[in-house]
Amino acid sequence: MIKVTSYGAAQTVTGSCHLIKMGSLRILIDCGMFQGEGGHKKNYDDFGFDPSKIDYLILTHAHLDHIGRVPKLIKEGFHGKIIATKPTKDIAKIMLLDSAKILKEEYKTLRRKARRRGEEALIFEPLYNEANVKELFSKKWKTLDYFQEHKLGHHIVVTLANAGHILGSAFVMIDYMEADKPKRIVFSGDIGSPRRLIIDGADNIAKADSLFIESTYGDRNHKPLNESIKEFKDAVITTIKKRGNVVIPSFALERTQEILWLLHEMYDAGELKNCRIFLDSPLAIKATKLYNKYPINLIDEVEERATRQDPFSFSWLEATQSKDESIMINKVRERAIIIAGAGMCNGGRIMQHLKHRLWNSENAIIFVGYQVEGTLGRRIVDREKSIKIYGEEIVCKASVYTINGFSAHADQNDLIEWISTIKNIQNLYLIHGETSKMEILTKEIKQRLNIDAHEMEFGVTVEL
Repeated sequence: MIKVTSYGAAQTVTGSCHLIKMGSLRILIDCGMFQGEGGHKKNYDDFGFDPSKIDYLILTHAHLDHIGRVPKLIKEGFHGKIIATKPTKDIAKIMLLDSAKILKEEYKTLRRKARRRGEEALIFEPLYNEANVKELFSKKWKTLDYFQEHKLGHHIVVTLANAGHILGSAFVMIDYMEADKPKRIVFSGDIGSPRRLIIDGADNIAKADSLFIESTYGDRNHKPLNESIKEFKDAVITTIKKRGNVVIPSFALERTQEILWLLHEMYDAGELKNCRIFLDSPLAIKATKLYNKYPINLIDEVEERATRQDPFSFSWLEATQSKDESIMINKVRERAIIIAGAGMCNGGRIMQHLKHRLWNSENAIIFVGYQVEGTLGRRIVDREKSIKIYGEEIVCKASVYTINGFSAHADQNDLIEWISTIKNIQNLYLIHGETSKMEILTKEIKQRLNIDAHEMEFGVTVEL
């Protein structure tokens, strides 16, 4: 009997963590951070299982909601083998080192404020530190290419295939024998839209007996990509023509590389006129180098260009590593395009650029990623009259564009199309989604594919 229990990303999007028990073997799929409201406390809670008894940890990709608690897993006794693609391992290292740095800074700030209130004892130590991350990468890793088989135990084989989400992302296939019959469990990780700017679309698979699939956008369909590209170009060109500045809050991984590729295309086509372009994010700079390291994972056009030149760099692009270089951007008064993190404006270098440019009606803020309710980015998108940055009230006069068609997630139609190519599904479970979205996707799957889908619940075990 195979047993599966979700200890994260069950009726919620983040905190991906799924435990499979196959006889005496224990396999963990992802170990991610919880994000959003209440996420901080959940990250410090017990896992719900004994990390020392896990034999294998399989990582689908390197977003923090899928890898963010792996150092904590190590701290609490995990000593098994970690399986991932080569790009995922490389990206995980820079993401987790950056995460450790942020956790340290957050702790120092919270501790300083708590000390003034006499509540210092109530502040948690950082979830992990840089030493914990470095220890993680001294452990046993097995990196796999797509469709390379790896034996886990007697008649148990794991294979990773391209999920089309970000560089190195994978869905997990576990093949085993039951009563002398071959069986397969599939965990989707995050499935990408087939219409992407730089990443190849997800692979298809012939069959699966049990499928655990994400449902992040199970309730909707995205705007067509070509419409979003036109909207982005129009916003940039319009702003530069009137000598304004463009500020783009962007996530370091995937979204930044897509924007750089678009700007490179605009530069080659002569659509950009006399402007300076700044990539003001040390993490994004590191991530972009890794995209250049693994061009085989990119679409043919980007891969082909990578054989001749860096597809994400051109003469007008300036990468600013240091804080001093970042501050110097403030002296550029007009015709600047500034790409900086954090993507939701909840910290990072983007804050100073908003402070210096949000008040000017000649400028534009272009959001290319979803802004969660409660974040500074969401407040700007909702057109609040003014916002406070570093204690100073800033009036919001810049033009604001929200372009949603660049999503790295499959939408409802994409998910159902991907499921439809898989034969022999006996068990279908929805993970990585809010309950309301799962309910809508469940009905669509039943109506269009005549398959009964079920929602995974936190800590509840299902038997396959």
